[in-house]
Amino acid sequence: MTDWTKSAWRKKPRVQMPDYTDAAKLAEVEAQLAKYPPLVFAGEARRLKKALGAASRGEAFLLQGGDCAESFAEFSADNIRDTFKVMLQMAMVLTYGAKVPVVKVGRMAGQFAKPRSAPTEVIDGVELPSYRGDIINDLDFTPDARIPNPQKMLMAYTQAAASLNLLRAFSTGGFADINRVHAWTLGFTESDEAEKYRDMAGRIQDAIDFMAAAGLTSEVNHELSTVDFYTSHEALLLEYEEALTRVDSISGKTVAGSGHMIWIGDRTRQPDGAHVEYCRGVLNPIGLKCGPTTTAEDLKVLMKKLNPENEEGRLTLIARFGAGKVGDNLPRLIETVKSEGAKVLWTCDPMHGNTIKSATGYKTRPFESVLSEVQEFFAVHNDMGTIPGGVHFEMTGKDVTECTGGVRAVTDEDLSDRYHTACDPRLNASQSLELAFLVAEELAGRKTPRLDAATA
Repeated sequence: MTDWTKSAWRKKPRVQMPDYTDAAKLAEVEAQLAKYPPLVFAGEARRLKKALGAASRGEAFLLQGGDCAESFAEFSADNIRDTFKVMLQMAMVLTYGAKVPVVKVGRMAGQFAKPRSAPTEVIDGVELPSYRGDIINDLDFTPDARIPNPQKMLMAYTQAAASLNLLRAFSTGGFADINRVHAWTLGFTESDEAEKYRDMAGRIQDAIDFMAAAGLTSEVNHELSTVDFYTSHEALLLEYEEALTRVDSISGKTVAGSGHMIWIGDRTRQPDGAHVEYCRGVLNPIGLKCGPTTTAEDLKVLMKKLNPENEEGRLTLIARFGAGKVGDNLPRLIETVKSEGAKVLWTCDPMHGNTIKSATGYKTRPFESVLSEVQEFFAVHNDMGTIPGGVHFEMTGKDVTECTGGVRAVTDEDLSDRYHTACDPRLNASQSLELAFLVAEELAGRKTPRLDAATA
């Protein structure tokens, strides 16, 4: 791409980014990051792109999930392990339902920055700049904490590198063994509340037993004890992204070294904006959040800018409308894609359009609304003959109480028990796995009573 440079975004309009008060300190941090090794490599990004291309053809399915915003304070090996563990369980259930490989992409090792609906917030009559994620400022509601600090980019890099190191070890060191993963899932279905999912879990066990009888065991077949696991985040803080941008020694193309997949948010997808300008020049798979305000004309321009060669697996359109609004918005965008002959992967983010304030004052997301949006997403694609290629969840492996509902029935009154998120409410481990079972039923074409009731 001859008309692009990694710093060209600096000449474009920028939104949702901090104004650093110390330019010299910012430049020093950027120069230091530019010397660090990339967190991911071009070959990994190319492999992910190929896998996403298969998902766009219905030959794979994308599971993308993880934290709303990663926290420095809550960073630990246990938290990484628990989220990775739940994603493996979800992937196994989805693989059984879809009968295709599941591409596993975490919102991890880079999801440190968050767009905000307002630049400031007011508490008890005091107005301060909004918290924008640990890579930018601090959650504490004090004037000093809310000043953007470029040194936090170095802290984010260190945490991302440590997270990736552990994820790679988990992926290849035996933790991901198929028998171990399914044993965890069977534990979930042993509870009285999850009885309705026991049948599918039993069928998965029968399939594993059959493979073992045929000689396909993890001791003999390495593929049954390892997984490919990729990382992703919203490319929001472009100073960080630029500093970690590298040139692939094999192809000579530019790669975002901060994560395997990066995406552009619904608030930063301006066709002539800084975020689109940066993302169009890197070889990584790119996600694009599409909300109710996404117009057909904007989508046409964005597809041409972000995927000028119409390459399979390059562009993932992440639909996020809210329950009850998918039918009003998704069909017109699908028609736009069809009219352009564009190759895209369609996935569903049922989280961001379903945030409400509970009666107890907590920001939450009802499980039934999340499920309903996924069902509407599948129904529209089925009606239009297109491929629903994946799901995108904000979730954690911890037993938090941030989203209401699910088989273990988190109520409004329960939210205060373990409400740990720094930004948006996340599905807990039980709710995430339950959704995987329900999506698997959708993929398999077999409706559970719960699905039928929710659709009625």
